[in-house]
Amino acid sequence: MTGRIFKVAFLIALMGSMGTFAEAANRDLTARDAWARATAPGAPAGAAFMVIENRADAGDALVSADAGVADSVELHTHTMDAGVMKMRKVERIAIPAKGETALKPGGLHVMFIGLKAPLVEGQSFNLGLTFEKAGRIVVPVTVRSIGAR
Repeated sequence: MTGRIFKVAFLIALMGSMGTFAEAANRDLTARDAWARATAPGAPAGAAFMVIENRADAGDALVSADAGVADSVELHTHTMDAGVMKMRKVERIAIPAKGETALKPGGLHVMFIGLKAPLVEGQSFNLGLTFEKAGRIVVPVTVRSIGAR
């Protein structure tokens, strides 16, 4: 019986150290204040905003995102074209070394296309962010009011 207890304790310790390794691999990149605006019933799309901070000595870039709330998730920005504000997909969002990049309304953001259900104020969901160098992190997103800024 003592051998069995030792094996279980060893496996638990090993799993714990693997979790620590996974966290250490992304310790230089964090996303804070992640939020999404509530959507009206039947709305086909939504967006998330946050500040991504990079404490590393080298720059990185957000290259993709994923979330279970939509059929697809894209990185987007807004541009002014002949006096008209337009949204367009971007392939990457640069995160400077020892700096941060703000994803905010009217600028860079994560776009949810084909919402599976309305985003309701007060709910939260997980958003996966994949970076060129740091790999993937998961960020909790809180849904704010439909008019949130």
